[in-house]
Amino acid sequence: MSNPNDYTVGWICAISTEYVAAQAFLDEKHEGPEYVSPNDNNDYTLGKIGKHNVVIAVLPGGEYGIASAAVVARDMLHSFPNVRIGLMVGIGGGVPSQKHDIRLGDIVVSVPRDGKGGVFQYDFGKTIQNQSFCTTGFLSQPPTVLLTAVSGLQAQYEIDGHQLDKAINDVLKMKPRLVKKYKRPDPRTDRILKSEVTHDSVCTTECAHGLFNVVFQFERGDEEDNPAIHYGLIASANQLMEDALVRDRIAAEMDVLCFETEAAGLMNHFPCLVIRGICDYSDMHKNKEWQGYAAMTAAAYAKDLLNRIPPNRIEAEEKVIELLSRVHNYVEKVESKLDRKEDAEILNWLTHIDYGPQQSDNLQRRQPGTGQWLLDSTEYSIWLKTDKQTLFCPGIPGAGKTILTSIVVDDLCKRYPDDTSIGVAYIYCNFQQKGDQTAYDLLASLLKQLAQGQSSLPGGVKDLYDQHKAKKTRPSIDEISKALQSVAATFSRVFIIVDALDECQASNKCRSTLLLEIFNLQAKTKTNFFATSRRIPDIEKVFKRYPSLEILASDEDVQNYLDSQMSELPGCVLKRLDLQEEIKIKIVKAIDGMFLLAKLHLDSLRSKWTPKAIRTALEALPTGSEAYTETYDAAMDRIKGQTGSRELAIQVLSWITCARRRLTTLELQHALAVEVGKSDLDEDNLPEIEDLVSVCAGLVTVDEESNIIRLVHYTTQEYFERTQSHWFPNANVGITTTCVTYLSFRVFESGFCPTDDSFNERLRSNHLYNYAARNWGHHARKTLTLCQEVMEFLEQQAKVEAASQALMMPAQSSNYSQRAPRRMTALHLVAYFGIEDAAMALFQNAVEIDAKNTDSQTALSLAAKNGHSRVVELLHENGAELESEDDR
Repeated sequence: MSNPNDYTVGWICAISTEYVAAQAFLDEKHEGPEYVSPNDNNDYTLGKIGKHNVVIAVLPGGEYGIASAAVVARDMLHSFPNVRIGLMVGIGGGVPSQKHDIRLGDIVVSVPRDGKGGVFQYDFGKTIQNQSFCTTGFLSQPPTVLLTAVSGLQAQYEIDGHQLDKAINDVLKMKPRLVKKYKRPDPRTDRILKSEVTHDSVCTTECAHGLFNVVFQFERGDEEDNPAIHYGLIASANQLMEDALVRDRIAAEMDVLCFETEAAGLMNHFPCLVIRGICDYSDMHKNKEWQGYAAMTAAAYAKDLLNRIPPNRIEAEEKVIELLSRVHNYVEKVESKLDRKEDAEILNWLTHIDYGPQQSDNLQRRQPGTGQWLLDSTEYSIWLKTDKQTLFCPGIPGAGKTILTSIVVDDLCKRYPDDTSIGVAYIYCNFQQKGDQTAYDLLASLLKQLAQGQSSLPGGVKDLYDQHKAKKTRPSIDEISKALQSVAATFSRVFIIVDALDECQASNKCRSTLLLEIFNLQAKTKTNFFATSRRIPDIEKVFKRYPSLEILASDEDVQNYLDSQMSELPGCVLKRLDLQEEIKIKIVKAIDGMFLLAKLHLDSLRSKWTPKAIRTALEALPTGSEAYTETYDAAMDRIKGQTGSRELAIQVLSWITCARRRLTTLELQHALAVEVGKSDLDEDNLPEIEDLVSVCAGLVTVDEESNIIRLVHYTTQEYFERTQSHWFPNANVGITTTCVTYLSFRVFESGFCPTDDSFNERLRSNHLYNYAARNWGHHARKTLTLCQEVMEFLEQQAKVEAASQALMMPAQSSNYSQRAPRRMTALHLVAYFGIEDAAMALFQNAVEIDAKNTDSQTALSLAAKNGHSRVVELLHENGAELESEDDR
């Protein structure tokens, strides 16, 4: 048996595939240890690489993540007290980019770059809600002895090239049982899919059909290393990275090369170098085809690395055993962290609303340096330093209130980055999100955000969940408010920020309830309240006794913005500094504190090609109370003059204005690609988002974080609502026709999806499906005549059931898609939406008027439930029985 004290190198693997690869590269294999610590549950393989005695351990089967890795390291150090350095060797997900040509089978080594320690943990950082990651710091860098060896090996490879593939092939010749799983796969299976391509958790070949989804890669030349070795930053978390869009965002911000799930559990407590063979691209398209080979490349590199280190260099390193107590503390800390699956489920049960992407989008739109006047103001300083303060910031439309709100949120997060005694929660009210912005949803969002700021889930939130989850009920506003007060009381101070109170609904008492509960919270806890709004008398009355600071676009901020945009104007402007100054002076004078107008006026100059045309446009800039209307009129006149793109611009504006909720870029792309009369969506007909924005004369923008395409401002929506009959007289006809054409596609012939997985795949593959199913009838009800396409859709029972599933599904939870009622008929749908003409047309076809779905609902019960009295009358007149209205 082997003496545990003889082993100085600790090698940790996460899965059995990595464990096999590690053992395959041992020069000698030793007997098992004479003894291990009584509580050590690790499995060990002992052996020799070069002149080093190595102990290899693997995580328990079925487990992965930061805490598991830390536990394995702790137990290894108990049983092998002489271990001086560590290696974490295995597989990971690569991050392909123009900067880094990372491919399957390549190797990523955790090497410090730009002051960063080689590995960072992205899910324990302060977050601006779910997917907006912000790290609290980088983890310790690998030991110097390992980094020195990495540099030496890098130079060796650069001069002579590496022999990793030869080393792998030599191993496979000696161990033929490994060939099938661990040999290099066919290079043709190495395909990078575009970030927006998604599907269910089982990756099939469908993703790679056609070049549309695939990112083109050049073949590597003979002079290039293959596999290649990359040196830099590895991102580590408790969760697998499977979202390509999030992957790209974090990678762009941090220059990440690889994502994995164990290393962060080791770096501060078990001095190690992380070596990852790339087996996928950190997206949804995961499969195990490349895992064996990736594990072999990582192990082969690790062996070369150890062979460069003299044994006396490792003996000179400090024993890791002294750090054991910190490992133990870390495991306990991990187990109490809020990112555990159970806690995340509870918080998402409270509300799915996430204002983090909006905060990020708003902040990105900020011109550097703007808004500093607010942060430097006496009013803000007093609000910041004094408990229980309220600061009300009214402003005219387009003054920049939302951007300034994002600046305030950002300022608070930067002032208190690591202070868990300070709570920050914020809301962006939006007239287009009224369905998701009830008083309940807004208060629940505040509760969720404050609970996320705690080191463990507050007991009051857990109790609320336990009381209601089993009964499938929801908390009352009173219960949410009490929980909010309970959580807020645990902070030394709380800051609540609400933007655009004027866009919070007043008709259903949403606004008054929200304000009442916030002021109650302020009375009972140390809560500071910051709010913005247009000057609405009812709102100003509420804040009459509180300090206020009017928001107007400062001349300095506007000039900074205009300076940053000059390069986007025609060449005649770029060559003339005097003309640039004239533009700035005239626009600053014309906008009168309305920042939005500066953007719109600047957009109006982009199509002027001479100094005379520029000056003429500047003299005609509208001012005063009608400035917005005149500016939007001028923008629409420019669109009318766009030969070739006028129709596309009108379609885009029509959809964005008249849609019942905000649309994602993919939803709009699919909507515009629909061809009436066709049975499938032609992906070659999908327009580019950049083109959709460019043809709309500055009236449309895209929120990058959320991928929402929207009008640039509330005033733009108001303008089009006033002028819809002029600009988009047939909008609802067009939207209805597009929606029912989409729902009639052949892809829906299979009808009701039998599982959550198949339903989720349908949602992911057919981006307009959810909107079309839930809203086609609302648009149809507003049309003057019944579209032929509506009746053609209603005649196809399988497609009616497919649409009904998306329409009637409850909030997402386990088996949620199967809770939608089956056996929905065309008459059920027509009654649900209250479409009188369609109901009368169906009566001519001898429909079963009292048919019940699997929830025992009749058409009559659905019409009554949704308040469609005229359809209720029509059903009665055509023989619907009252006693059949609903069995439940």
